[in-house]
Amino acid sequence: MILTIDVQYLDNTAFVAGILFDSWDSETLTVEYSSFIENIAEYEPGSFYKRELPCILGLLKEHALAPDVIVIDGYVYLDGKERLGLGKRLYDALEVKSEVIGVAKNSFAGIGEEHQLLRGSSKKPLFITTTGDLESAKANIAKMHGENRI
Repeated sequence: MILTIDVQYLDNTAFVAGILFDSWDSETLTVEYSSFIENIAEYEPGSFYKRELPCILGLLKEHALAPDVIVIDGYVYLDGKERLGLGKRLYDALEVKSEVIGVAKNSFAGIGEEHQLLRGSSKKPLFITTTGDLESAKANIAKMHGENRI
């Protein structure tokens, strides 16, 4: 199973949503999950994971989720290889190891062209990083339902 997760913030509360689906080319979701997390950390430049990671872990714990793959809005590795991002910290925090794929809308210093993926007719790439194989991750994200970039 594949789980995509995103977090929305309002003051010191977060709304975390996850959509579970069976395969990369699924046109419909299998199950939708959501959680409210209170008393979240303040945003700290350069340490976004301190705010977002507890929210994602909260959703996974509340709903007892252990998917094969988790797709996040962000980076696994900030430089594509070694500098830990939210996704790698999530991967390390999980007791059951799920592959984590980061899909970022904006480039980060050190991210090479090999991480770029164009979807649909967009001229602006997405940036893919992963705890698994990069080419497989890019191919799978490219297969996802929808004609547009996001």
